[in-house]
Amino acid sequence: MIEIMMNLKPDGRKALYEQIYEYIRNEIADGKISKGEKLPSTRLLAGNLAVSRSTVELAYEQLVSEGYVETKPCSGYYVCDIMDIYKAGNSEDYEPVVIEEKKEYRYDFSPYMVDLSYFPYNAWRKINKNVLLEEEELFKAGNPSGEENLRREVNRYLHQARGVNCEPGQIVIGAGNEYLLLLLAQILGAGKKVVMENPTYLQAYRTFCNMHYEVVGAEMDKDGISFQKIKENEPDIVYTMPSHQYPLGTVMPLKRRMELLGWAAEEENRYIIEDDHDSEFRYKGKPIPSLQGNDKTGSVIYLGTFSKSIAPALRISYMVLPKRLLKKYHENCGFYASTVSKIQQEVLAQFMREGYFERHLNRMRGIYKTKHDKMSAELKRQPWVHKIYGDNAGLHFLVEVETKATEQELIQAAKAHGIHLYGLSGNYIDTKPKTGYPTLLIGYGSLQEEQIADSVAALGSILA
Repeated sequence: MIEIMMNLKPDGRKALYEQIYEYIRNEIADGKISKGEKLPSTRLLAGNLAVSRSTVELAYEQLVSEGYVETKPCSGYYVCDIMDIYKAGNSEDYEPVVIEEKKEYRYDFSPYMVDLSYFPYNAWRKINKNVLLEEEELFKAGNPSGEENLRREVNRYLHQARGVNCEPGQIVIGAGNEYLLLLLAQILGAGKKVVMENPTYLQAYRTFCNMHYEVVGAEMDKDGISFQKIKENEPDIVYTMPSHQYPLGTVMPLKRRMELLGWAAEEENRYIIEDDHDSEFRYKGKPIPSLQGNDKTGSVIYLGTFSKSIAPALRISYMVLPKRLLKKYHENCGFYASTVSKIQQEVLAQFMREGYFERHLNRMRGIYKTKHDKMSAELKRQPWVHKIYGDNAGLHFLVEVETKATEQELIQAAKAHGIHLYGLSGNYIDTKPKTGYPTLLIGYGSLQEEQIADSVAALGSILA
């Protein structure tokens, strides 16, 4: 049963029952009270609104007579299924907002999804219980930058696993990279010019656009973002993913990294945003250290997330600020409350401190390596595969397809057969890929190992 609160005007032109009737009618018509919802009893609503029960009964009777509400014997009043919704007092037609239901697919080749079937749920539940025993302290206001326990664990992990040089005080915890970029804009100030890789992670691009930053896409070469394009545009910020570029999978070599750092060091207000995308999962060669680890001038702003190493729903990301930006951060943004629950932060901190995170990550590296190898072998057997690249790291391949169909036609045809495909062209800022072959992002993170062969065969049947 829902609650209904409204402001009645006892001395208004309309009777009280009319005011109640119109308010509930409009709420139903606007979809704010859904079909099947039970209205409060006449006694309860009369008490809440400080009116007589007969006043509420008159309003309900009018709603029943017009078909907005129906009565069920010995149960109460329920909202009907209203097809022709309209706004009271507005003669113009309008389209109601429709929330599209998530479509279920037989196979989803998403490059973003992860395998949650191996997550240590029992350990997470146990830690949750332990953390909640802290009771009063846990429910006090937290640190705006993130809880000290979590920032200490993130600092330790970044130093050991990614070669990041920082202190816990340089780390800011936030709910997603997009939030941290919005925060960063308030630190760096308005009117900045950004050069970013093209294709790229479009969520970052859209966030920069929402900041009213000027954004320029720089094409990629075999070494990563075009350094010539950076010099031509003279930006304030370069946004790059040097360890595993999304979506192309390019690894930036040391020479290009040094060129970037040299460019940033030339002027005091130049910065590089290093998005360390998918850095945890590498299947050949040594781990690629962070660009930030080679920064000697405090020019690199480092971004990372637990979305793929743990789960997307966790919504915990971290930003490492250069020391020279800390004063601006505390002045401009230090009063913002953290966007991540203090409870979740403490749970994750304990999850990391007790070694569960490291063990889970090592286990998932092995599982994803097996999937990677199996998917690679299956794709290489297919006659419709022209070229495979972007492999050896991350959770997806790029596959050029030999077909007369366009990329979008492939995606739509697959959708009709219960297969979710993702195209490379959807990751470009403006210019489209130059290759003559439609290129697909074939993610395997969420597919079970036994599904891989069948999923590739199902895709092949569409392309045949």
